[in-house]
Amino acid sequence: MTDTIAPPVAAARLVDGTAAPRGGTGNPPDATDATGALDGPALGHRLAATAHALHGLGIRTGDRVLVQGDNSIDYVVTLLALMRLDTSLVPLDHRLSAADAAAAARQARARWLVTATDRTTGFPGIPDHRIVHYPHLTPVPPTASVSPSDASEALSASAPAPLAPGADPLDAWFRRPDALVLWSSGTTGRPKGIVKPGPAVLDNSLRTIRAMGYRADDVLAPLLPFSHQYGLSVILLWWLARCTLLVTPYQRLDAAVGQAAAHGATAVDAAPSTYHSLLGVVRRRPEVRAGLAGVRVWGVGGAPLPAPLAESFRTTMGRPLLDGYGLTELGNVALATPDSPHGCGRPLPGIRLRVLRPDGTVAAPGELGGIEVRSPGLMAGYLREDGSLRPVDPDAWYPTADLGSVDADGTVRVAGRNQAVHRLGFTLYPESLERRAEACGRPVKVLAVEDQRRGSALHFVVADPEGGAPLTWRRRLAEHLAEYEQPNAVHVVDHFPLTANGKPDTRALRAQLGLGS
Repeated sequence: MTDTIAPPVAAARLVDGTAAPRGGTGNPPDATDATGALDGPALGHRLAATAHALHGLGIRTGDRVLVQGDNSIDYVVTLLALMRLDTSLVPLDHRLSAADAAAAARQARARWLVTATDRTTGFPGIPDHRIVHYPHLTPVPPTASVSPSDASEALSASAPAPLAPGADPLDAWFRRPDALVLWSSGTTGRPKGIVKPGPAVLDNSLRTIRAMGYRADDVLAPLLPFSHQYGLSVILLWWLARCTLLVTPYQRLDAAVGQAAAHGATAVDAAPSTYHSLLGVVRRRPEVRAGLAGVRVWGVGGAPLPAPLAESFRTTMGRPLLDGYGLTELGNVALATPDSPHGCGRPLPGIRLRVLRPDGTVAAPGELGGIEVRSPGLMAGYLREDGSLRPVDPDAWYPTADLGSVDADGTVRVAGRNQAVHRLGFTLYPESLERRAEACGRPVKVLAVEDQRRGSALHFVVADPEGGAPLTWRRRLAEHLAEYEQPNAVHVVDHFPLTANGKPDTRALRAQLGLGS
């Protein structure tokens, strides 16, 4: 694409919805105002000051930096400041275990850790003087254990270069070949390090803004962790659309929904599991529904959207959940929009999607098959164990390992992972079975277990907080399945265990039921 980036600082607005408003008068220009907001020049001043402080501590262009912390204004500003310094960013979930965080740092060859935790020391592979506590940025103390080369670099380096008039502070970062290192969800195996080039990130963000019609008067209220692909993408959409970003206490849903209503949210994004809980909040507090009447975009992603949830949401809220299809490796591929709210919508302009049969021929409209994509948003490649890049061919079709179909009108429908199992002579797709089984009225997971006689045994797991009997659910499921698709066993749980980004955790569920890996 040939788009240039318009300078967003003059209009972008960042609002703190995680705490009570900060009162008082006479705030300095880089502080949040009494409403907990950073507007235009104040945001630009705060961003420049944070970038200067990080640079003073020794962080330089091209350094690979781990960023770890929960959602906050400080997190967003620090992330943008590191982009302003043109670093390679590795966002990590703040709830990640120390061992997993250390493994990510080692594989990514990270040079710095920027964290909200005050007592982080002894992080494997990163010296203590390269651990930065971003809520309280201070220069490196003279007594810190700094190597001679680091000391020489810090003393000789100049401050970040001033920006040319009208330049976007993130312009250089959007050209970086390794702008982001993100991690796959790990729901079906060990997370993989995914290297995203800045041009691909920018291209996909601009295509998404056009498709969804984001405007400068929008108020984005994501109910997502910013350290994962979906939440991070909302930060970039906000920055480029020059609108308002409300940082919500997303883990305290009652409070988050109240803040979204109070601040006039127009776009909300969340995982399906969060929308299940949101409907419960609205039913307990009917006044919240009126406060959310201005939301025109209810985006959902990160996991397949169950049909009962979609129907219940439209009935309760009067608007549809807008599903989408994307991967960390590709960014957004197809999006349902307010004007076309069906399935996962159509592929974004400039992105090509095809569905193939097992023999490699193109599937007919509506026929299930393996999804392949060609997109300018494609990753550079995966990280190898030694931290080197295993590149992908940017001109080849990318096999997503997902199963889906494309209707005659171009609408994309995704059934789930393209993981076929063989049972009684039939080839079955567990996640496709889940989508049909959910017509019973509850979320369903289908777990395949190897069976020497049948090929695979299918364990259907129903999430029923009311604790219905497995036999009752077996009867309800039977109505929606062919004879050869019927469960070998039915289990009932209160809810599915979730990963940190809200996806059903298949490995944890298998362990919970004693079904093995």
